[in-house]
Amino acid sequence: MTGEEIKQLQKKYVLQSWSKQKNINPIPIEKAEGIYMYDYDGKRYTDMSAQLVNLNVGFGNKKINEAIIKQLDQYAYLGPSYAVEARAKLAKMIIDRLPDNMGKVFFTNGGADANENAIKMARMFTGRPKVFSRYRSYHGSTFGAGSITGEPRRASIEPGVPGFVKFFDPYVYREPVIKFESEEQATEYYLAKLREQIIYEGADQVAAIVLETITGSNGVIIPPKGYLPGVRKICDEFGIILICDEVMAGWGRTGKLFAFENFGIKPDIVSFAKGVTCGYVQLGGCAVSKEIAAFFDDSTLLCGLTYSGHPLACAAGVACVEYYDEAKILENVNKVGAVLGNLLEDLKKKHKCVGEVRYIGLFSSVELVKNKETKEALVPYGKDPEGRMGKIIGALKEKGFCTYSHENMIFVNPALIITEEQIKEEIKKLDEVLTEVDKTI
Repeated sequence: MTGEEIKQLQKKYVLQSWSKQKNINPIPIEKAEGIYMYDYDGKRYTDMSAQLVNLNVGFGNKKINEAIIKQLDQYAYLGPSYAVEARAKLAKMIIDRLPDNMGKVFFTNGGADANENAIKMARMFTGRPKVFSRYRSYHGSTFGAGSITGEPRRASIEPGVPGFVKFFDPYVYREPVIKFESEEQATEYYLAKLREQIIYEGADQVAAIVLETITGSNGVIIPPKGYLPGVRKICDEFGIILICDEVMAGWGRTGKLFAFENFGIKPDIVSFAKGVTCGYVQLGGCAVSKEIAAFFDDSTLLCGLTYSGHPLACAAGVACVEYYDEAKILENVNKVGAVLGNLLEDLKKKHKCVGEVRYIGLFSSVELVKNKETKEALVPYGKDPEGRMGKIIGALKEKGFCTYSHENMIFVNPALIITEEQIKEEIKKLDEVLTEVDKTI
C-alpha cells in the first residue's frame, strides 16, 4: 500500500484517541530507527516526545527484538498462574532496583490498569474507602484510573467512583493567591492545606494518596523542596498508603531510574509502565512494599488480568532493563539533560512567548504565555477555540520535530538515547517556531 492509502484506510476505520475524528491527519510511517521516523516519501521526522514518553530506547533496539523472538520460539503465552522465566526474572530485577522496603510486583497491561490495581490493593490493605489524588494529574482513562485523574479528560467517566478526593498540587508558577518567597514556603503552605483536607475528610477513612512523582502530561511540574518528604510524613502520621505513579517519570526519564529517588522518599506502592519495555510489547505493573505483599499471603488478592505478566512483554522487559545498564542510559540522560536545560533557559530569555521552562533529566516542558508579566496563558485552560497550539505543533512537525502539547505547554521528552548534537539540532527548530509565535502576541 502507498502511504496515502494507509492514511485514508486508518482515517476510515480507526477511532483515534483524544481527537475529533474529522481533524485527524496521521503521518504514515514506513520505517523508523533510533530517534528518527521516515514517511513513505522519505521525509525524516525526529521523535521528540519518545512517542507517548515511552519509547526511551528509541526504535529498532536489536537486544529487545531478539529477546521477543526467542520467547516467541519457546511459547508466546502462558496464564498468570504458571511459572515463566521471563516473568519471574523481570519481577526480581524490578524489586532489586527499588528501595529495600519493596517486596513483590503485580503485572498489568499498561499504566492505567497499574494505577487501577494499586488503588485496589491500597483499599484492601487498609480497609479504608477514600483515595486522594491531585487536580493537575493524569493516571489513565479507565474507570478507576480516570477517577483519580484530575484534569479535564476525566469528564467522560464522571461522577466517577465514590470516595475519590482531589487536592491541588504545588504549581508554584501559577499559584493565583500567594507569591511565595521560597520553595520551602510553598511546600509549607501546600502541605498544611493537604493535611487539613485529610482531617476534614476523616483521616481514618483515607486509604491512599496517589500522585505522579513529577506531574507529567499536565506540564512536567516538579515539586518544590521538601514537598514529597512532607507528603510521606503525612502518610506515616495517618497510616495512609503513598502511591507514586512512575508510569511516565520512571525508568530513567529524570536521570534517576525512578523519579522519587530525586527526593529521598520510599513509596509504599510504585506504579510503572511505558519505559519498562519502551513499547516493544505493552506492559505495566505495580510494585508493593514487603508489608503489603505479606498481607496478601493470607488475604485473597482480588486483582486479575488475562495478560498479567505476558511472557513476550516480560521478555522485552528483561532485555530493556538490561539495556539501560549496558548502554549507561542514566549517564546519557544526565549529560544530555544538562545541555537541554541550558538550551531551554536560552529560549526563555529570548522569546516573549515563553513564560517558564521546566526540566529534569530529559523530562521537560515549555509553557507559552501571551504576557510574561501577567503570566496569561497563550490559550485558556481547557480551551483552544482557534486551535492555536495545534498550529504550533503542526509547524514543528513541518520542520520534522514531532511532539505533542497539552493546554499551553509544548513537551520536549525525547528518547533517552539522544545525543548532544541531536538535541541541539532539534532545539534550533523549536527556536525558529517560537520566533514566529512571538510575532502573534
